[in-house]
Amino acid sequence: MIKTCAAFTIALALGACNMNAHAPYNAAGISPAAKEVLEIETALRGTDAAVIQQTVPPIIGTGYATISAQPAHNINQKRLMAIRVARLDAMRDLTEQVHGLRLSAQTTVVDAVLQNDTTRASVDGTIRGARTVRINPVGRDTYEVVLELDRDMIARIMMAVR
Repeated sequence: MIKTCAAFTIALALGACNMNAHAPYNAAGISPAAKEVLEIETALRGTDAAVIQQTVPPIIGTGYATISAQPAHNINQKRLMAIRVARLDAMRDLTEQVHGLRLSAQTTVVDAVLQNDTTRASVDGTIRGARTVRINPVGRDTYEVVLELDRDMIARIMMAVR
């Protein structure tokens, strides 16, 4: 039961990018997005790493940082710091996709009038084996870093969960 729940959760996280909340349902009452998640879960159940590698697409994380916002005296130091910050932002994006996002919200209403609305989000997890796909300058003041968790690493994560 735990293995099925874990596989379903991971399949849901991996398939979330393709889900459409307004997708029509088929005759059996299953949306195309839910059908895709069920197919991935079925494919992952009782399979080895080679099959998982063929089933699961790589996960891509993208991060951005501005050069001018970095606290250095030299422009080259600012560039290196911006690349580092963009890389950390891409790692955060990967972590969010793999482990999920914790969201907490608090709303205060007095006499049917909104007084305060606060939302906080946090990400917590470990990412290993992320590969740098590219580091690009975007415009004159921004760097973009793209990281990838390949199929092999995702298969290892899946096998560890099972």
